[in-house]
Amino acid sequence: MTTPPFRRPGADTALAAHDWLADRYQTLLDDLAAYVMRETPSDDKSLLDQGLHYVLSWIGDRCGEATVHPYPHETHGAVTVVDLPGPLPGPPVLILAHYDTVWPAGTLASWPFTITGGRAGGPGVYDMKAGLVQGVWAIRALDKLSRPRPPIRLLLSGDEEIGSPASRQVIEEQAAGCRACLVLEPSAAGGDLKVARKGVADFDITATGIEAHAGLEPELGASAVTAIAHAVLAVADLADPRRGTTLNAGGVTGGSRRNVVAGEAAAHIDVRVSDRAEADRVESALRALSPPDPRVRLTVSGGWNRPVFARNDATDSLFRRAQRIGAALGIPFAATQVGGASDGNFVVPLGVPVLDGLGAVGDGAHACHEYIETDTLVQRTALLAGLLTELAGRTETPATHSPAHHTVARARNEGVTNTGT
Repeated sequence: MTTPPFRRPGADTALAAHDWLADRYQTLLDDLAAYVMRETPSDDKSLLDQGLHYVLSWIGDRCGEATVHPYPHETHGAVTVVDLPGPLPGPPVLILAHYDTVWPAGTLASWPFTITGGRAGGPGVYDMKAGLVQGVWAIRALDKLSRPRPPIRLLLSGDEEIGSPASRQVIEEQAAGCRACLVLEPSAAGGDLKVARKGVADFDITATGIEAHAGLEPELGASAVTAIAHAVLAVADLADPRRGTTLNAGGVTGGSRRNVVAGEAAAHIDVRVSDRAEADRVESALRALSPPDPRVRLTVSGGWNRPVFARNDATDSLFRRAQRIGAALGIPFAATQVGGASDGNFVVPLGVPVLDGLGAVGDGAHACHEYIETDTLVQRTALLAGLLTELAGRTETPATHSPAHHTVARARNEGVTNTGT
């Protein structure tokens, strides 16, 4: 079927998709309910495998012909790339979604999928199962309406919530050469889109001291707990909120008994920065920490889990396209930076335009009040459909990267060491 020309291709497609999706709203909700009612905790390999099998079967039912490239992993959720050929040629648009959640097995027993007062709740509904449902239905709407879209490369990861140790390499390989990357993570407050995210690091500070009796001969001891206390205060001093730099000692352990000078202690540090210079400053300072007692040995391990997702002209251009489409749909939103990271952080350094937060509107990520606003489900799906049509006319790719190849053996055999976010 020949597609007629549109003066505003993205907006016109979004409006047509909205009407088509509105007639199928209950089916979208049913799909979301069925997905949420399949538990996919990041630390349960069996449930992740079952969840991925379900998701792939459902995508096949909804989107038809596709080429599936599996990247299995022995301990983490597998990464799977689903290539959906488009009616128009050119490089694909990469769509990122993760199917793992932070919720442990058994959560559904006390917290099943429910809809109350226009809010749908359940483990993972906001972060980010609704986002994937919206993405798949946006593609389905475009194809059913014979609207233009580029080839789609849908990447499903099963370890995003633990730092993407198995999927990072695959994401970077598959992103190279794509015309854009759309991330189906939930929106920011009020439905705003995410055009920048902080870089994230996890550092562990370990102190090894000398044990001694705290009453009889304390002078023979060298307290690891005292050393860690000084280190934690030094960590707090490295924060610079004006530059977006935060450090948090999220866990401190040490000592054995109150009457023993502590021989071991540790602190676990979360770091968030908005630019590379701050990342270098903080890391240098952490690795230069020294204890007040030279008899204590202080070691700093860990590093950067996700690079900075810095705001740039390409992402701003992508946001403006989305904003125009949103205006046509009557859903205003702004561009914002957030402190959390996503798999989109891995793509930005490759020179590919990235727009994040295109998933559900709601609240409560990782919290027991997690929910989505059900009346936004059709709107956000139509927004994504319109944006994909807009991108169908854009064929330029980053000059320094060639199209990605499916290197299953490499992804499987080369380990990537990361720490969780």
